[in-house]
Amino acid sequence: MTRTRFTGRTALVTGAGSGIGRAVAVALAAEGAQVAVAGRRREPLDETVSLIERAGGKALAVTADVTDATELRALVDAVVDRYGSLDVAVNNAGVFRGGQPLAELPESEWHEQVAINLTGVFLALQCEIRQMRSQPGGGAIVNIASTFGAHTRHPGAAAYAATKAAVSVLTRGAALDHIRDGVRINAVSPGAVDTPMSLRPGESEPDRADRARSTLPLGRVSSTAEIAAAVLYLASDDASSVVGTDLVVDSGATA
Repeated sequence: MTRTRFTGRTALVTGAGSGIGRAVAVALAAEGAQVAVAGRRREPLDETVSLIERAGGKALAVTADVTDATELRALVDAVVDRYGSLDVAVNNAGVFRGGQPLAELPESEWHEQVAINLTGVFLALQCEIRQMRSQPGGGAIVNIASTFGAHTRHPGAAAYAATKAAVSVLTRGAALDHIRDGVRINAVSPGAVDTPMSLRPGESEPDRADRARSTLPLGRVSSTAEIAAAVLYLASDDASSVVGTDLVVDSGATA
């Protein structure tokens, strides 16, 4: 049965050129949304648009750097100019830098992660909320955090975990600030997912699968489609009374 929870709605997904962002964009379009996909490089965004259009959906690619407030304002304006509203936003853009102890982490990599993973979400939230609260129907926002941070820690990931823990807290604070404006804000915290980010240095996908069988209660990593399903739930009217939650999807790792 085809679901149509987002028919007539416009969605924006940052970091939509690959991985979780692409899966979320494709899933939103499959349920009827008009989807704007954003990222720093045009080619992977065009690939996401092609996937959506080949399946009969509508999509728009817009290049934007989430660390630049001017570009984010232009992004939201482009979405509204094309589709008339912004009803759903998924702030997914993020990077992982590290793998070494904190004392050895280059300062530039600290600043890059803070700028993209945290400040980028803050700036995106500001632009999205300002548009959504001006609309009669408000809107829903889902931020992508991580189990690394508020839920668990791992050697070599202190800086990344700090940014993602901050996203979880920022989500809850923003949710309280703006629910009376008609803007409902939540987060999803993925654990290990079948993307390159979950591969350890030198590890292949079969190696990761072997590791997951012995270390994760579910016995496998999550698929990008499973993360997308969680995002779509929080963005949909099915979750109309869910405000400021941080939904963990991690194969039982933090149970």
